[in-house]
Amino acid sequence: MLIFYIALAMAGFGQQPAKPGKKNSAPAQGTAYNQLDNTLLWKISGNGLARSCYLYGTMHVLCAEDATVSDSLKLAIRYADEIYFELDMDNMGEMLGAMKFLRMNDGKKLSELLTKEEYARVEAYFKQHSVPLPLAMMNRFKPYFISSLIGEQMMSCEQKNGMEELIMRESRQYQKEIKGLETSEFQASIFDSIPYEKQAKDLVSYIDSIDSYKQVTMEMVEVYRQQNLERMDSLMHKSDPGMDEYMDILLYGRNRHWVEQMPGIMKGKCILFAVGAGHLPGRQGVINLLRKKGYKVTPMKNISKKTESL
Repeated sequence: MLIFYIALAMAGFGQQPAKPGKKNSAPAQGTAYNQLDNTLLWKISGNGLARSCYLYGTMHVLCAEDATVSDSLKLAIRYADEIYFELDMDNMGEMLGAMKFLRMNDGKKLSELLTKEEYARVEAYFKQHSVPLPLAMMNRFKPYFISSLIGEQMMSCEQKNGMEELIMRESRQYQKEIKGLETSEFQASIFDSIPYEKQAKDLVSYIDSIDSYKQVTMEMVEVYRQQNLERMDSLMHKSDPGMDEYMDILLYGRNRHWVEQMPGIMKGKCILFAVGAGHLPGRQGVINLLRKKGYKVTPMKNISKKTESL
């Protein structure tokens, strides 16, 4: 169940389309942390590590033809002792237990957070499009989860997959242990930190500007296909200024928390960390934070030719 992953990605990757005349808050190009090679696969070494570890940027939902495991990534999976995702996706209890965190606290309802006219627009969208669940079943769901279901439908393909699932499939032949940097309870709590009223209004804006969002989604997929982390970082900063105050909750704070955990996790082991690609670039991205801790984080060719030495 990827609903937490998807919802977090929706909130972090441009919850609102860029508005004309709004200043782009992305950091200036050319800064040290923004000079990144076009690759999703990175090697972590130095700073006392006995063995090199690996960092990979995933995308949680892709069309099946775009979701592939390169030979370089296959080798990293093979050599890793353990694989860490954002969540322990091999723990069915953890994944199924996430369902209980979908509802808003205090019995809140979407229909109470919106005007009758706004709710009618959301209802009309659900009736006109093939959203997996009817809106009536989701009246108590946190609005960003509802947005994530709509977002998944934007992919112009019938068969979808996520990189996490493909990495897990590849790892099964080696019986690798899968672990998580976070719990589903923690991820769900993130959305309790963002006012439900704001989430509900964002849902309406999302539906009202659905064509713009689809364009942004397709651009993000293309950037991911190109493995262009710098461009991805730029796209993330095109979000509505109203989201700026929540970026530390959604993205930066989580990055810092992971990087604090990673030294202990990597001690004496070869670990593959596979997290959303949007967490890797930028001044507060995982790559730069690891470098600030003294680790050497170097790009690897993420290709389907076994030319990269591990």
